Amino acid sequence: MNADSQQSNTQSEAIERDEMEVDVLIVGAGPAGLACGYHLAKKFKDAGVEPPAIVIIEKAEEVGQHSLSGAVMDPKGIAELMPDFLEQGMPFEAKTTKDSLIYLSESGSIKSPLTPPGLGVHGMYVVSLNKLTAWLATKVEELGVDILTGIGGYELLIEDGKVVGAQTVDMGRDVAGKPRDNFEPGSLLKAKVTVLAEGVRGSLTKQAYSKLGIGNGKLPHSYLTGVKEIWEVPEGRITAGEIIHTFGFPQPNDEFGGGFIYGMSNTTVSIGLAVALNAANPTNDPHMKFQRYKTHPLVKKILDGGKIVRYGAKTIAEGGYYAMPKFHHHGMLVIGESAGLLNAQRLKGIHLGMKSGMMAADTIHECLASESFDDNALSAYTGRFDSSWAHDEMYRVRNFHAGFEDGLFMGMVHTAFQTITGGRGLFNRRVTKADHEHVMKLADYREKYGGDPVKESTKFDNSYTYDKLTDVFNSGAMHEEHQPSHLVVADYDICNTKCTVEYGNPCQHFCPANVYNMVDDDQNAGKKKLQLTPSNCVHCKTCDIADPYQIITWVVPESGGPNYVGM
Repeated sequence: MNADSQQSNTQSEAIERDEMEVDVLIVGAGPAGLACGYHLAKKFKDAGVEPPAIVIIEKAEEVGQHSLSGAVMDPKGIAELMPDFLEQGMPFEAKTTKDSLIYLSESGSIKSPLTPPGLGVHGMYVVSLNKLTAWLATKVEELGVDILTGIGGYELLIEDGKVVGAQTVDMGRDVAGKPRDNFEPGSLLKAKVTVLAEGVRGSLTKQAYSKLGIGNGKLPHSYLTGVKEIWEVPEGRITAGEIIHTFGFPQPNDEFGGGFIYGMSNTTVSIGLAVALNAANPTNDPHMKFQRYKTHPLVKKILDGGKIVRYGAKTIAEGGYYAMPKFHHHGMLVIGESAGLLNAQRLKGIHLGMKSGMMAADTIHECLASESFDDNALSAYTGRFDSSWAHDEMYRVRNFHAGFEDGLFMGMVHTAFQTITGGRGLFNRRVTKADHEHVMKLADYREKYGGDPVKESTKFDNSYTYDKLTDVFNSGAMHEEHQPSHLVVADYDICNTKCTVEYGNPCQHFCPANVYNMVDDDQNAGKKKLQLTPSNCVHCKTCDIADPYQIITWVVPESGGPNYVGM
């Protein structure tokens, strides 16, 4: 049984479902989805016309609870969406003041005399994405857009090859998938156009890839897992708006990644590490590497004596321009990070998400007027993108991530050449493999490196460095435990036998939330079996991406998830 068929088994019964018809359905209340709803409704309001029925669904119980980013925001997007965003009260932690790029060795550091153009932060804002999206949601609702929270999109509705809406997740099933007394079947939300704004590796977006072929002819995406904590620290350690980016330790030179330290205030620090998921080492562990990162003298000097406030993790789509899918299909648009719109060099995507939402809204506005929602009509969105600053920005960094396929040093060389050649560098459209195909089997790893992979480790004191379970508590993650697992494993036998021998069960390493563990198998003496704890999940999607057999499918749970207050 494959993951897709197992996923649909619990919700494929002949169930009578409520049907709701709307004009526009937006899946996801992140920056892109909210910008789309706001801009579309405002166009009608400004024309003195009542907006059509626009509905945004969001899987979190409150908008912003699942929103996580660094984040230093380029205001270019919000300034176009809402020119008076400061007067309207956009929340931000600090205006950026100074920035630096620092190379870390295991115990030392070297500050770059120049900040590369892509990492400059002049005129930007340190923000909490949690607060930003919650605020923007209020502005969207003021324009008459309905935002339905605690409702996840479970299945893309496709009729005769056309997207006609989405089915929401069933509520009230037990762990075996059987309806309980409080069972409420998911609804069928029918729409003239459905906008996928789910963020990274969204469930409906994955279905659009597999069923509609929106990724055909594109390069596979590359991903990072970003692990982040917010700390309260003694005054004098950092200043509000101070931005520090690091590279080097704890990442090996043949693996891509880097750290960030942002001053949210004079006593509050946003700190994190982004780790590429295309590492050959099957014990690659973003959470562990982040804890090691905090042991570096430069980092410890800032945090020591402070107190953790919150923890979180999410994946980042870094494939870039050549990995972006087709943005449109009959009845459907894909926007924001669902569409791969993130500048890998700058590690920024909020402004791009907002711009894509606006361009989608302009296209939908035209389509509503003409009552045409076919592929050709919606292709105007791609035309808008192609002539926009968003396209130019993505195209200028089209080969950035691919340049680091050769390791840190050559990546820096490639970046230098890309800077002076408008993004091309020494190659163009370098073909690569999906991240999970980079992970080496243990036998191959031993042959190449002369021994077993060494899992990086550090001692957890749970006051400065934290184990995964403690950090899960710090994320505020909670799920109703009497619901079907939203982590669907197609074949446990592969996990318990084949993967153990071939890869050493990478899931127990790459998951930053202690969801996957190999435990003693009571039925088979001396053997281990996979044990899942879905209630720990922070919805990062790492498992869906990095599993070497691609037998783990992340689906939308009935309810729950992290609570990223202030993140």
